[in-house]
Amino acid sequence: MEMKLISRETIKPSVPTPPHLRIYPLSFIDHIVFRNYVPTVFFYSPNECHECDDDPQLCDQTSKISSLKKSLSEVLSRYYPFAGRFRDQLSIDCNDEGVSLLVTRIRIKLSEILQNPKEAFLNPLFPDELQWKDMSSSASLVAVQINSFACGGMAISVCMCHKVGDASTLFNFVNDWATMNRDNSHEAELLLPYPALDAGVSIFPQGDLPVFPEVLFVKDNTVCRRFVFKASKIESLKAMVSSHKVKNPTRVDVVTALVYKCAVSALGLTFKTTSFRIAVNLRKRMVPPPHEKCVGNMVWFVFVFNPFIGKRETELHDLVSKVKQGLSEFCEICAKKFGGKDLSFISECLKQATSGPSEPCDSDEETQTLFCYASWCRFPMYVADFGWGKPIWVTTSGCPVRNSIVLMDTRDGDGIEALVNMEEHDMVMFERDVELLQYASLKEEISSLLS
Repeated sequence: MEMKLISRETIKPSVPTPPHLRIYPLSFIDHIVFRNYVPTVFFYSPNECHECDDDPQLCDQTSKISSLKKSLSEVLSRYYPFAGRFRDQLSIDCNDEGVSLLVTRIRIKLSEILQNPKEAFLNPLFPDELQWKDMSSSASLVAVQINSFACGGMAISVCMCHKVGDASTLFNFVNDWATMNRDNSHEAELLLPYPALDAGVSIFPQGDLPVFPEVLFVKDNTVCRRFVFKASKIESLKAMVSSHKVKNPTRVDVVTALVYKCAVSALGLTFKTTSFRIAVNLRKRMVPPPHEKCVGNMVWFVFVFNPFIGKRETELHDLVSKVKQGLSEFCEICAKKFGGKDLSFISECLKQATSGPSEPCDSDEETQTLFCYASWCRFPMYVADFGWGKPIWVTTSGCPVRNSIVLMDTRDGDGIEALVNMEEHDMVMFERDVELLQYASLKEEISSLLS
C-alpha cells in the first residue's frame, strides 16, 4: 500500500491549562494500568458531506484536515490532561505539550481496504504503528493520524494511552472532537457537556492505598482474525440457549461463550485447565451510576476458573449460565464495595490484579490457559460525525496478547465483530472449527456489511 507522510506536528490545547489544574491525579485503577496505546480507527465514505451543496470547497480534503487540526486543539482544552505528560505513576503534569498528529495520503481507494481488511493494510493507518505498544514516560499520551484516500474517503485513527482512560473514554473523546468540528465552535462550547475529568479519582481515590506496580502487558507472537457474527446468527444462538431455560441471554453472552467453547475444542484443551477473564465496565454497574462522560479507567475483571472441571465437552447454554452467574456475583461486589471505603478489600483486589490470578491445578496438569475478553459493544463508536457523515466502519487492530478477544458492534448495531488473537499454530485450528463457522464468517468483506 503506497502511503506518503504529508506532515507531522504537535497539536496543543487552544486555551492554556490554568495553573491550579496543572497536576492531574489518577485513580487507584489508573495507577496499576499499563502504559500501552489503545488503538481505534474510524473510516469515512467520500460520498457524504453535510455542507457540499452550500460550499463545495468544504469537501476538499485539505480543508477538512485544517478544520480537524483546529477542532482537535479546541477539544484538548476540555481534555487538557491528554495534552500533558506523566509526572509519575499517580499523576499527570498538564503542561500543554500537546498530542502528536500525522497526516498521510494513500494512493488507493478506501474500498480496497474494506474489501481486504487485513492487518498488513490496517496497521500503517495508525500513527507510527503505536497500536498496543508501550509508551515512554516523555511520549504523547494521545497520537492521531489522518489518512486521506485517493477516492476522497478518510480514515482517522487514534491511539490513546490506556493509563489515562479505557475504551469508553476514548470514544467519548473522539465524539466530542467530532462535535466540535461539525458544529460551530461557539455553539458547541455552549451546548456540549464537559467531560467529568475528576470522576475516576473521586470515585476511586488513591488516598492511603499502597502503590502497586503497573500490570505487566505480556506480548506474544500472535496473529489476529476478524470473525463476523451477523444478527440472524446471534438470534439463533440466543434462541438455542433460551430453550434450555437460560433467561435473557445477551449478544455478548452467547458470542463470548461460543468463542470460548470452540477454542477449547479446536485447541484440544479441557475445561479443567482453561478459564476466562471478562473485562467489566463499572459505569453500568455502579449505584448510583457515574457521569456518562467520566474520564479514566472504570473497568475491572471477572475471572471464571475451571468452569466445568473434569469435562472435555459441555453445552453452550451451560457456558452462558456460567458467564451470567460470574457477572451477577461480581456486580454484587462492585456495587457494594468498589465505590466504598473498604480499603482492605480494594487493596487485596489491586494486589491480585498486579500479581495475576493463580488457580492451582493437579500436579500432572499443565498450567491454566486463560482466554481474555473485552467487549466494546454498545459503546458510542458509530456516532463520530465530523461533518461529512457518520463512520462506515470502526475497528481496532490485532492485540499481541495470546488468546485475547475484543468484541465490537457491526455498523447496524445488531451483529458483532470478534477480533481473536492467538498464536499462529492455534489459530490454524481455531479458524477451521466447524461449530464456529456455522455462526461466524471469517472471509466476509467488511464492505458487504455496509450496504
